[in-house]
Amino acid sequence: MTEDSLVNRITDFANRADPYPLYEELRATPVLHEEEGGPYVLSSYYDIKALLHDPRISSDAANVAASGRDALNDLEETGGLPPSFLRLDPPEHDRLRRIANSGFGPPHRPRRVDNLRGDMAATVTHLIDGFGDARQVDLVDQFAYPFPVTVICRLLGVPREDEPKFRAWVDPLVASLDPDTRQGADEEFLNSLRESRMALGMYLAGLAEQRTKEPQDDLLSDLVRSDGPNGSMTMMEVLSTAVLLLIAGHETTVNLITNGMLTLLRHPDVLRRLREEPGLAVNIVEELLRYEPPVQIVPQRTCIADIEVRGVTIPKGSRIWLMIAAGNRDPERFKNPERFDPDREDIQHLGFGSGIHSCFGAPLARLETQIALTELARRLENPRLVEDPPPYRPNAVLRGPRHLNIAFDDLR
Repeated sequence: MTEDSLVNRITDFANRADPYPLYEELRATPVLHEEEGGPYVLSSYYDIKALLHDPRISSDAANVAASGRDALNDLEETGGLPPSFLRLDPPEHDRLRRIANSGFGPPHRPRRVDNLRGDMAATVTHLIDGFGDARQVDLVDQFAYPFPVTVICRLLGVPREDEPKFRAWVDPLVASLDPDTRQGADEEFLNSLRESRMALGMYLAGLAEQRTKEPQDDLLSDLVRSDGPNGSMTMMEVLSTAVLLLIAGHETTVNLITNGMLTLLRHPDVLRRLREEPGLAVNIVEELLRYEPPVQIVPQRTCIADIEVRGVTIPKGSRIWLMIAAGNRDPERFKNPERFDPDREDIQHLGFGSGIHSCFGAPLARLETQIALTELARRLENPRLVEDPPPYRPNAVLRGPRHLNIAFDDLR
């Protein structure tokens, strides 16, 4: 693609802090195909939602790899594990997802997420207390990054004493999600990544084996003991599902919390309302998922048949990018889409996707973010941004600040 192509400008790190004017430009051509062999880029809310439900769109890792590679569908290594159900199509996707869901929420474990509320609140309090006498913190490193790892450890059943080493293995895996990090990685980082993958895999395998003999009330126990109408998972499938929850659940929640606090600090009237009306957190989080979604683009999709969208035929075997963040601000779907409005009555956003691959960790991410933002609003006295815009991560897909430095006068 030419350097000034719209797709290149969207993926260019120089535009990471504010890609929304480019998304607006993109919506003028709802089905964009800039060069032979390049992806078909879709930006209309209604087109994206329809394709997320279309069985002619494949998520299978083998189909995606066969369609060619680009900056956004360079599949990360899985460390020898089979593809997670996120990278599979029905019927295998459906079998694995049903088993995973049976241990994660309704109807079998309807209160599993809600039962973590006390642990989440205690973790948030501990992290905010840890700000101590400092009057300036990096919200990413000191709060938004460690919080979801702790919650996922509780969900999986990782013993508290093992959490520090568990986090040490996770750090390189999360860092490797950035394409620029992978492409520019030196041998030391790659060795660290390989060692972390191996250590995490061995640890989870050992923990899973233990849970087969001594089950507890945690998700890992449910996964290894699943034996319902959908059958059971192999040990490799259990590990793949656990790693999916760990990696996918961590980075998206970090971005949701960080983007959320950044947005609130840019809208002090809403931040003030949240402090006075904690119940507003539910609407705020839904509007954030529309206005600043943690997943901006879904690039790992391939046509397995010719598809016509708005008079354009997308040929079988073509790559498709679904521009979630552009669809979320589509004026054909939302009134005043560029306005952050937690009182919006109809927030049917695409922030967690839709269809068979909608985020199955959405209830957990919602609750984590509601608790986090409510407590930050309540406890930080006169919070303000030190730098706006903050420095962003390289990743165009999982978009969020790498650091978010906040100054405040005191802790309530």
